[in-house]
Amino acid sequence: MRAEFRVWHDGDRSYLAMFDSDDPKTPIEVPSFPMGSEKINELMPAFIEEIGRSEVIRRKLFQVNFLTTMKGDALISMLYHKPVKTDEWEREAEEMRQRLGVSIIGRSRKQKVVLGNDYVMEEIEVDGRVLTYKQLEGGFTQPNAGISAKMLEWARSAAVSDAVSDAVGEAAAPARRNDDLLELYCGNGNFTIAMAPVFRAVLATEVSKVSVAAARLNADANEAGNVAFARLSSEELTLALDAGKRFSRLDDVPPLESYDLRTVLVDPPRAGMGEEVSEFVSRFDRIVYISCNPETLAADVRTLRDTHEVARFAAFDQFPYTPHLECGALLIAKGR
Repeated sequence: MRAEFRVWHDGDRSYLAMFDSDDPKTPIEVPSFPMGSEKINELMPAFIEEIGRSEVIRRKLFQVNFLTTMKGDALISMLYHKPVKTDEWEREAEEMRQRLGVSIIGRSRKQKVVLGNDYVMEEIEVDGRVLTYKQLEGGFTQPNAGISAKMLEWARSAAVSDAVSDAVGEAAAPARRNDDLLELYCGNGNFTIAMAPVFRAVLATEVSKVSVAAARLNADANEAGNVAFARLSSEELTLALDAGKRFSRLDDVPPLESYDLRTVLVDPPRAGMGEEVSEFVSRFDRIVYISCNPETLAADVRTLRDTHEVARFAAFDQFPYTPHLECGALLIAKGR
């Protein structure tokens, strides 16, 4: 799980803070974070105590990010307004790292100092199988591993069945399809790795070079040999599929004509897919849509209403006690 807080300084006292959107200039002290992981809540007061004993670590520190796993591994990233004095900072930060039993990263503009690892290894059980994910500091990861497992199980089920009765919670893996999956916005391979056993092959695309590198590592770690990753935008993929345009970034991918792509999984950013990508995915029989913004999900579904209908829908409370909601929708082609 991950959580980010501002570090607020009031004289000699420092504390973790968040802000109300209606009053963005007034810090609200956050001594604990009950909706976060046990490890984050354990580290929060310990972190404040640590920076209170070191002016070198405290000086110009304005934000802290916690990244933890379900096993209790943790990484703390400290963000600074100005570059840290490397030798002195490293010495005191290393002592802090040893006392807390975590990895530590110090960041400022054009500077990154790593003590320990710049990643954590998460393990998530999905349909009775444990999947391993290398989650990089600074890269996108699902914020709530427990809910992420339920999302992965739902997506696997939705890929093969229109029936709501087959939804989350069954230990048995869904039946394997004899065709292939296209995934857009694959990130570090969170859904890719879980979906791979359900399909003959998976072609996953992402624009971030860092995310694609992490996704390939995760595929290797989970022995997902039927997965290929391409660093392409949706627009570039359209040109490759429809116009035969060649991209050097496809050199390590099997020929596109060898794929039988009938299902697409999309997990777009909060802005949604938009009209162009929605038009592209309308060619597929099945669209498994994971959304972190119900409003843009609704807009994209309206764009697809002439070609597809919603067969299944699920809500996932990734962000307890907030207005944010993660959703899953299965859209199937009309008259298929």
